[in-house]
Amino acid sequence: MNGDTLYSIGELARQTGLTVKTIRFYSDTGIVTPADRSPAGYRLYGTDAVARLDLVRTLRDLGIALPTIRTVVDQEASLAEVAAAHVDALDVQIRTLRMRRAVLSLAAGRDSGPGELDALRRLAGLSAEERRRLIGGFLDTVFDGLHGHPAFTAVIRSMTPELPDDPDAEQVEAWVELAGLLQDADFRISVQGMAQDLAADRAPDDATGLPRILAKAIHCLAEPALAKGLDPTGPEAGAVVAELAAHYAHIVGGPDDEALRRRLVTRLVGMNDPRRDRYLHLLAVVNGWPAPDSLAPALDWTVRALRARSTA
Repeated sequence: MNGDTLYSIGELARQTGLTVKTIRFYSDTGIVTPADRSPAGYRLYGTDAVARLDLVRTLRDLGIALPTIRTVVDQEASLAEVAAAHVDALDVQIRTLRMRRAVLSLAAGRDSGPGELDALRRLAGLSAEERRRLIGGFLDTVFDGLHGHPAFTAVIRSMTPELPDDPDAEQVEAWVELAGLLQDADFRISVQGMAQDLAADRAPDDATGLPRILAKAIHCLAEPALAKGLDPTGPEAGAVVAELAAHYAHIVGGPDDEALRRRLVTRLVGMNDPRRDRYLHLLAVVNGWPAPDSLAPALDWTVRALRARSTA
């Protein structure tokens, strides 16, 4: 076809795959204009109308509004500018949909009622500033009086969730559940107790403090024994208990006696809150970190081994 070819609305419809009614609407609104009229007064369109209508259909399929499309076909705005703006709008929609999906997924798994569903919806819809306030309130409560403690600076940082600007569905779902834990008053009290106990278990000349040291000792001593299948009440477990107790005595700067071992049992039982493991798992998902191993089996084994050797 040459540049002088003219199409009726019907022919243009066959060329573009659009309906006559749709083309007439676009023509009436000025998105595509007739190049001429037939002797009978019918509208005729040039070959440029085919290209314009193809562009219009593509942009409409992508969800772009007609007023915006008109700025493109009239060259008041470049296609690149419109596309970039629409990408931003779609990003917002995608994040919103991910949040909604996370809420519905959690609600379905918990068989939630209307009240819990609304609470989950509100947690999912928190702004970045609202999330910061929620996280800050939790950490301020848990580490009350310990923010200047040299041993807790890294611990506080390692417990801070940071949802990325463009989270995937799994991160959104993990954030919603994690936010629920942050608001759980009983969980706050439990973690605060752990933090205060850990701060108290520190020798006066120990600048590094206890956080992570006791957990690391459990990891290094109890987990290998557990992996070997050692009976915590059996004789071979005694050496593990003795080494762990000596390590704890060094940390707190006290003698390895019955009182210290009872104190150690209390600390380990406090650490073995299943919500702690869940928090750390969700935190890893939100922050994109490797999934942590659960310390619970090793804690259980150690507590049984200590209690089997207690004279109390």
